Amino acid sequence: MTRSDLLAQVHQYFDTGGLATDLNRRLGWRTESDLGPDAPAATHAALRGYLSDEIQPWLSRLGFAVHLHDNPVPGAGPLLLAHRVEDPALPTVLSYGHGDVVNGQDARWRDGLSPWTLTIEGDRWYGRGSADNKGQHSIVLAALEHTLQARQQRLGYNVTVLLEMGEEAGSPGLAAFCEQQRSALRADLFLASDGPRAQASRPTLFLGSRGAVNFSLRVNARERAYHSGNWGGVLSNPAVRLSHALACLVGPQGRILVPGLLPPPPPERLRQALRDVPVGGGHDDPELSPGWGEPGLSPAEQLVGWNTLEVLALGAGSATRPVNAIPPNAVAHCQLRFVVGTDWTHLQDHVRAHLDAHGFDDVQVNVSMACGATRLDLDNPWVDWALASMQASAGQPAVLLPNLAGSLPNDLFADGLGLPTLWVPHSYPACAQHAPNEHLLGSVAREGLAVMAGLFWDLGEAGSAPWQAGRVKPNRAEAPAAA
Repeated sequence: MTRSDLLAQVHQYFDTGGLATDLNRRLGWRTESDLGPDAPAATHAALRGYLSDEIQPWLSRLGFAVHLHDNPVPGAGPLLLAHRVEDPALPTVLSYGHGDVVNGQDARWRDGLSPWTLTIEGDRWYGRGSADNKGQHSIVLAALEHTLQARQQRLGYNVTVLLEMGEEAGSPGLAAFCEQQRSALRADLFLASDGPRAQASRPTLFLGSRGAVNFSLRVNARERAYHSGNWGGVLSNPAVRLSHALACLVGPQGRILVPGLLPPPPPERLRQALRDVPVGGGHDDPELSPGWGEPGLSPAEQLVGWNTLEVLALGAGSATRPVNAIPPNAVAHCQLRFVVGTDWTHLQDHVRAHLDAHGFDDVQVNVSMACGATRLDLDNPWVDWALASMQASAGQPAVLLPNLAGSLPNDLFADGLGLPTLWVPHSYPACAQHAPNEHLLGSVAREGLAVMAGLFWDLGEAGSAPWQAGRVKPNRAEAPAAA
């Protein structure tokens, strides 16, 4: 069978309803991981059942040795690690996905839609997890299966699959698990699918992600509220104090004002890569805000190559039912999205020093969550190889993003395991992930199947992949017994 035959085969799988059938079955698992410690027992059962009853049999049928692992963090979702070893001397590809989803928000979906059933309306495939991430890893697994069939069960390389069930809760335990399983996760290339394309109409390759630090600012002035008529003018207002504290961190047009939170200037190679990258313009995309953010940057440079300080939520008193009282406290939940080169590990120190210098020593700073930024070198030989493969499958050039604007646990693979990381997303920016009416585009999924199948095929072509051309030295597997 030829490469063209393989692409025709995955298109037929899509056109005859194969992907829709598999995805509908997987959406039926209510794998909500962000419900917290009060999640019902059925949720915990679904998180494990998705791996044991849905994914494990699929991978076992493809010749993988599959193992389920308890999370190193008690109460967090389990993990699946699977190996398909053709020869320990061959190079290995590591792929990743997550089978958990954010809470369904059932009552907020449009009439006729359910988070837990696939509903197809034209090009839109609705369901919780259709875009993030069940639809995406379903595309990867189906492309891998068809490539195996096309190559008579001999890929010419080994494959390891890691699937977690807690990404939407911050991937608890994933870092510890990767460290514990370092030998079992040894590989030569990381290839996975998550996040959105730059635009629905263009295949996209990204090489890492911006990092994220979530932190809170609090002003606790007193134990209780006091009547604004009796005490207004002689008692400080925490909401006023906090508002001005925020204004000294980020300007009225979104420009970061804390020097320690700024990245280095975007390298010229990065600016070249982003020159023709579209931002927005889709049917459901919001209109961009002119002049927002760092002056002198294009929208793509601002979104992909720079840092953003966002205020995610503000609280003081009751916005839904205000009373005539000075609130006793105020809180702002903030987030820094940052690129490689940012001194993010000292964020709390930078913010603390900046607030103190501006007279806001009454504002507390607490960091709650953080993950690092990554970006594969744009000159790495895997980049041009992947772009060429994707163009051959899609019939059009792929968009190259140096890194995703959002955040993924890519630092565990790029920094922790030392792997070149290639991400090929099959969603798009207006997919409504994490919101009601989440959906996958059928046209993107169909093209994504061909793109992934082409990548898996080309990895096994003699002289095609960088490891075979001698440009990247393979790591020899220390894998478990062959499947």
